[in-house]
Amino acid sequence: MDGMTVALIAIGVAVVILVVLALWLRARQRSHGLQNRFGPEYDRTLEGSESRKEAEQELRERERRREDLDIIPLDDGARARYLEAWQGVQQRFVDAPAESVAEADVLVMQVMRDRGYPVDDFERRAADVSVDHPDVVEHYRSAHAVAGRSRADGSDTEELRGAVVHYRALFEALLEDRADVDLTDRDDDGRAIDLRAVPEDQQGTRTVPEDQQGTRTTF
Repeated sequence: MDGMTVALIAIGVAVVILVVLALWLRARQRSHGLQNRFGPEYDRTLEGSESRKEAEQELRERERRREDLDIIPLDDGARARYLEAWQGVQQRFVDAPAESVAEADVLVMQVMRDRGYPVDDFERRAADVSVDHPDVVEHYRSAHAVAGRSRADGSDTEELRGAVVHYRALFEALLEDRADVDLTDRDDDGRAIDLRAVPEDQQGTRTVPEDQQGTRTTF
C-alpha cells in the first residue's frame, strides 16, 4: 500500500469521525434545547418513555402542535372577569371545598379555551400547555387528579385546598401569559408564605379580620 492510499484512507476515516462528531454534537444541542425549554417536564417525559429518543420525539411533537395553534392573550375585560370568578371560587371553598375544586377545574379549562388551546382531552390539554408553561403544568396534573378522586371517592379538605393552589398556578400563568408564577403571599406582618407549603397551624384557613371571616381561606 503506497503512501497516497494510506493518506486517502486516513482522510476518509477523519471525515467519518468528524461527521459522527457533528451529528453527536447536534443531537446534544437539541437535547439541551429541549431540557432548557421544558425543564422539569423534560425529566417527567423521559421517565415515562422507553428511551431518551422517544421522549424527545414526544416533546418535539408538542412543539410542532403548538406552532399550529393560534394562542392569543386575554383582553383586559376577560382577564378582569376571570379574576372575579376566581375570587368567587376561593370564597366558596370555606363552605363547599369539593364544589370549589370542580369550579376551578372548569374555570381553568374555560381560560384555556378562550386563549386558543384545544380542551377536548385532558392529556392533550396538559401536553399542549406544557410548551408555554412547563413549570406549572405539573400543578395542573396534580389538581386534576385530586378533582377526579373527589368526584369518585371524596377527598379531605387539605387535599382539596392543595388542588385549588395547584389550579391557581396555571390559572395565573394563563392570565398573565407567563411561564411560571410566584405562589407566595404575605401574612399580616408582611412575611412571605409559600402557598404550596403552608405551616400546619395555618393549614385550611388564614386568620383574617372578623368582618371578613368565612370569606377567605389560605391560597
